[in-house]
Amino acid sequence: MKLALKLLAAVLVALVLGAGSALLVVRSGGLGSQVSSGPWETDLTIGSAEADPYTRAQVAVAGLLALNRNETIYFTAARDGDGNRLRVDCRYKIEGTDPPARWWSITLYGDDHFLVSNPQGRYSYGGESVARNEDGSFTIVVGPDETGGNWIPTGQGHAGDTFTLTLRLYNPDESAARNPSGIVLPRIAKEACAS
Repeated sequence: MKLALKLLAAVLVALVLGAGSALLVVRSGGLGSQVSSGPWETDLTIGSAEADPYTRAQVAVAGLLALNRNETIYFTAARDGDGNRLRVDCRYKIEGTDPPARWWSITLYGDDHFLVSNPQGRYSYGGESVARNEDGSFTIVVGPDETGGNWIPTGQGHAGDTFTLTLRLYNPDESAARNPSGIVLPRIAKEACAS
């Protein structure tokens, strides 16, 4: 009887450790072929036959309906240009020019991978909806307080809550699909924080 209990305990420990480590890898996004351009990161295997089971699980958990990389490149930013986590109680300025793609969008998501609820119902801007500066560039402000212009609200979170931004490049140029880390992407600069 003692041997059976020891075996059962060993199996339970192995299951908990195995499931826990797999969940940790899936939630942290740690195994793929990561490349970055400033604060924006992408995994070269997303939307490809080379995606391992962990990458496929990460895509499923994040709710990302990944198209082939020749059709769409997905970049995510969890940090600003200085390497600090994006926080709902801070205001950020995203500045740039159109990335090399037929169409693009920048969308704000909570840490739960869902859109952040806000009274304005505003979650993203894209190449056709963003107001332009005189030189054709764009500026998007992300933060808790309305600023007018291109503003994405961070919702009613608590100080210290974090979020991510997803930049989608639809029908990217061939050179961008081949070398996503070589693309010049919008800058993300923190302007101020409430706390």
